This record gives sequence, structure tokens and C-alpha cells, in this order.
Amino acid sequence: MITFLAVVLTALLSMTALLALIRLYRGPSLLDRVIAADMLLATMVGAVGAEAAVNRHATTLPVLVVLSLLGFVGSVSLVRFAVREQA
Repeated sequence: MITFLAVVLTALLSMTALLALIRLYRGPSLLDRVIAADMLLATMVGAVGAEAAVNRHATTLPVLVVLSLLGFVGSVSLVRFAVREQA
């Protein structure tokens, strides 16, 4: 049962990452690309968290914290840059 759930979860996360990469490539604006990059990073956090849950270990917690902080700081800095550029 857990193997089936892991396969389904992997397929869903892969589809999400693929759609985010398509949006990252196509754009059309900078903010669309920022949101797509943030979504790709959130998918990575979900994948690492799912892997930790399936294998029942917490050694990847520092990786999750770093990825979350990277996503937050990156999104805030790029939005601040975009707002400053529009003004």
C-alpha cells in the first residue's frame, strides 16, 4: 500500500514540477517566472518532505529549512526588485 502511495505521490510531484518548468520557460512576464520558480521550490520541499515521511526519518529537516528560507528570501527580493523597477 505504501509503495502505491509513493508512486502516486511521485507522479503528482513530477507533474507539478513539469508544469512549473513550462511556466518558467514561457513566462511571459518576470513575475510569472518568479511565481513558477517559487512553485518549483515548493514542489522540491514537498518531495523532500514526502521522502522523509515515507522512509520515516528526520535527517532531511535541515534541507527543508534551507529550501524554505531560500524560497522566501528569493521571492521577496525579486518582488522588491520588480516593484522598484515599475516605479
